[in-house]
Formats: sequence, structure tokens, C-alpha cells
Amino acid sequence: MSRHQSLRPFYGLSSSPRVTVYYTYDYVLSGDPGRPGNPGKPGMKGREGVIGKAGPRGLKGQRGKPGISGTRQARSAFSVAVTKSYPKERTPIRFTRILLNEGNHYNASSGKFVCAIPGVYYFTYDITLANKHLAIGLVHNGQYKIKTFDANTGNYDVASGSTVLHLKESDQVWLQIFYSEQNGLFFDPFWTDSTFTGDGTVPSSSFFPLLIIRKHNLK
Repeated sequence: MSRHQSLRPFYGLSSSPRVTVYYTYDYVLSGDPGRPGNPGKPGMKGREGVIGKAGPRGLKGQRGKPGISGTRQARSAFSVAVTKSYPKERTPIRFTRILLNEGNHYNASSGKFVCAIPGVYYFTYDITLANKHLAIGLVHNGQYKIKTFDANTGNYDVASGSTVLHLKESDQVWLQIFYSEQNGLFFDPFWTDSTFTGDGTVPSSSFFPLLIIRKHNLK
């Protein structure tokens, strides 16, 4: 923009000048466009908007691939009965009638249960006695864990006991008479009433990796 000053006389109604008036006027000259300015600073973050409405439900996805097959949980349990009265004292009683032998960890020839799956086991026995007293005990690796004594009163009677043991691999458990001439265990061919039972209730967590390794080595 340029500013220009001009001086012109003002005559009014006569030819004789009375007042001299000075006035200015502006005029604009177009120049070339200037260079673009630098970008301004970012503005402040705006307020959080209102949550929109939920969109329509998507289509059902494709069926996934089958997962890896899990390993079958190993189990150990047995229930056996006698087939002979008055067993020998201070030796494992042979329960030769097999009612259950899951895992085949009970040995009918020796009368011993041999642990193959470490963990917590529940053992129980119910023994019929007649004609003699009965002194019977549950043995774990040569040490008595339970001892049961039942006096003969001239009638049939039943002695029983139970316990829970934590077994390691290769541990052995069995029943035996612990007093001489007090082996009144009685077998009746018409009944199954003198039994010895064991059940692995809680396998040790350290056993499962060993089981997987063994199965892998057998392949």
C-alpha cells in the first residue's frame, strides 16, 4: 500500500480562495505473492468423544484344528482276597484271589504290592478270624505301620484297619501275622470276606514328566 499527499485549493462559492485544504488518499499496488509461512504449533488435545454404539455381531469363525492328544493318566489300584486259612507268621500273607489289579502292581506270588507310581495311597483290610486270636499288621518296607489284635471269643469275628501312606517308586506294602499262634485268619469258600485293598489317590506331580519320558523312549 502507498500513501500519497495532495494539495488542492478550495474556492467555495467565489473564485477567490478562502481556505486551503490538504487531503490524502491511499491507493494499492498489487505485488508478487509472498512465500508460505512456517507451520503453526500443534493445537491442544480435544475432549474425549462420546462412546459410539456397539457394532453388529460378526460372523461365526471357522472351526479350529484338533488339539494335541493328552496323555492317559496312569492308575494303580488293587483288591485281593485269601484262598487259604491260617497263614504262616511273620511272612507276607498271599492274597491269591484277584478282584482288581489295575496296573498289575500287586504280586500274588509274593503277596506284596510294589509301587510303580509314586504318590499317596490308601490301604485297608478286613479279615475274618475263627478258632484263634488274630494279630495282623500292615508293613511298609519292613516297618509296621498298623497293628491290629482281635481276640477269638468262640465265634467268627472281623478285624479291620486302614491308613494312608506316601509311597516312592519300588516301595513295598503287605500284610503279615506278627505274633506266633495268633494267625486266626479264616477262609470261607462261600464268602469273600478277608480282603486287602489299596488305591493310589494322588500321584506325585514329579511322576508325570518321568512317565512321558518313558513312553517316548519306548517308541
